Amino acid sequence: MTGRVRHFRGYRKTCIGIFAAALGFGAQASAENHEGVTDMTDRTYVGLWATADGHVRHELLPNGRYDEARGTRESAYQGRYEITGDHIEYWDDTGFTADGDFIDGVLHHGGMVLYRQEAPPTAR
Repeated sequence: MTGRVRHFRGYRKTCIGIFAAALGFGAQASAENHEGVTDMTDRTYVGLWATADGHVRHELLPNGRYDEARGTRESAYQGRYEITGDHIEYWDDTGFTADGDFIDGVLHHGGMVLYRQEAPPTAR
């Protein structure tokens, strides 16, 4: 049932986007869709986030996808994400879901604290 719900939500978002563009609301609709989800072209949170030791690294891509590395294992997990306000929802390609919150410029996710990185940290 969950897959059907997600498929319907994606279909609904696509239809609303087409409708908004047809009516000339494209510029207003691009920053935030009808459910308050931040458009991934808003680069507020896009980039690399890592734990203090650099073991876990989340790369939030501008196309709404993420790539998570753990230790020396690059691309350990991949999937899509959506951000609403300061809250992030993850849908992994293998089927599990997770979430987190950005608090004072820090990502709190699954009991971990991840910090924005300028360059990939050295894995330990």
